[in-house]
Amino acid sequence: MTTYNTLIIDDEPLARHRLHQLLRPYPAINVVGEAGNGVEGLSLIEALKPDLLFLDIEMPVSDGFDMLKQLRGQQPRVVFVTAYDQYALKAFEENSIDYLLKPVEAGRLKKTIQKITQPNMAAAAISDLQRLLEGLYPAKQTLSLTVKLGDRILLIKTADIVAAEAEDKYVMLHTKGGKRHLTDYTLADLENQLPANFLRIHRSTLINMDGIVEVRKGFNGSYTFVMEAADSPRFKSSRSHAEMIKVRLSL
Repeated sequence: MTTYNTLIIDDEPLARHRLHQLLRPYPAINVVGEAGNGVEGLSLIEALKPDLLFLDIEMPVSDGFDMLKQLRGQQPRVVFVTAYDQYALKAFEENSIDYLLKPVEAGRLKKTIQKITQPNMAAAAISDLQRLLEGLYPAKQTLSLTVKLGDRILLIKTADIVAAEAEDKYVMLHTKGGKRHLTDYTLADLENQLPANFLRIHRSTLINMDGIVEVRKGFNGSYTFVMEAADSPRFKSSRSHAEMIKVRLSL
């Protein structure tokens, strides 16, 4: 009998525990580890080389989609554990990518295990999976942001944004040429709107990776980023974001 070394990646401890318990009756599924977000998941995948992932989609720090985009070399099979809409679920199903709706039901899980352990069942390649996800959830295309300046409204090109930094109740946009613009956006708003080349390095800071000219290592896993601008602003990362920074920038 083929045994599948398996990781459960979900930010909810109770959900991980429940799924682990539901998997116990299946000797073919050998749970070798659990992770609470995509960053932890990437580390475990690299260390344990699992055959199978039960992967939550919505997680803090790095969600399931972001994590899959970072996979290199190792290509485990993926079962999504999700609450996404029927359109997405239908697409997963048609592309031989399995899914489980939360809360996971024992009967539905049984069908998933049968599908996984079926002889000659080919796993969908990670590259195919990524193409599917990009089709379902296309890349963000925001090209500019609006900023109020008195009775005027400025359009700031996202390509000109060097960084966004939370200051008290507001967020400051640092743009090329050393300019600063006070906005009503939250960092969460910007993280959802800005293109994928923006990286969260601190709970209060987003930077444009295209504008990095130098990275300096600090203590306790922190980094200082020197950015391309007239006044050469520098932004320091937090230790909690170190793993994602390493992954995104291949440090």
